[in-house]
Amino acid sequence: MRTQQTGMRPHIGQRISAQYADLTAQEQRVAAFILDHFDDLAVYSAADLSRLTGVSKSTVSRLFKRLGFESFQAVKRHARELRSQGVPLVTDPEAVAGNGERFKRHHERERQNLRSALEGIEPQTFEAVVARLDSARRVVLVGFRNSYPLAIHFRQQLIQARSGVSLAPEPNQSLAEELVELGEDDLVVLFGFRRRPSGFDALVQELASMPCRVLLIADATAGGYAEQVDWWLECPIDSVSAFDSYASAMSLISLLANGVLHHRLAQGRARIDAVSELYDRLDELSSP
Repeated sequence: MRTQQTGMRPHIGQRISAQYADLTAQEQRVAAFILDHFDDLAVYSAADLSRLTGVSKSTVSRLFKRLGFESFQAVKRHARELRSQGVPLVTDPEAVAGNGERFKRHHERERQNLRSALEGIEPQTFEAVVARLDSARRVVLVGFRNSYPLAIHFRQQLIQARSGVSLAPEPNQSLAEELVELGEDDLVVLFGFRRRPSGFDALVQELASMPCRVLLIADATAGGYAEQVDWWLECPIDSVSAFDSYASAMSLISLLANGVLHHRLAQGRARIDAVSELYDRLDELSSP
């Protein structure tokens, strides 16, 4: 049984905060600049830091060594590692360029992510997941932090075509009440994108011991959980910018929801029509 590592070494910002009072005045100038520009630290060079803070290159080097880095290249590697863990940091200089290059690079990365997500799904796996989404007595969607909006959106799509779709946990509620009675006819869709909460390991292990089936939708950092679930669909979320992009995950949600609708076309269309009629009677949606 594999589990994920949840502990992380202090990042450079935390190290600065812990040692700031012991730094020299010039070192503090560099440290303050780093904290103020933490999101795009990786796009600077040591010479840039020296020039922008008005201190010598030797001062910059001395500061990094005090913080536990052998060189500025080690700092840049550290920043890239943080970015791979989901910390919002810019690691591509072109991502902050004031020209059309940022849009080109963003577009290319989005295409790569989407291609990787969709080409990584075996047709028989997709059909098995859609069939289970259609036939399950209950479908419970679970997401935390950045995964939560994805769970909400998937529920909103599925509930157009079928009943028995719920979101867990509800705001300010716990999971146990929603999961305790799940049986072999039920399905849990678990979103597990990086920077997962500390209880995620225990949740996966608990679900693995239950009779329900489990679909995990996540990025590559959740690969260690693949053996504990019935299906794992990987969606890359890497971005050339500071924040992760969930475009591939949203596209997969659309594909799965449409698959469910086509799997139960007659019942699904009837439900959609009934929902639309109720929208009108309740005057819930404005006219286009």
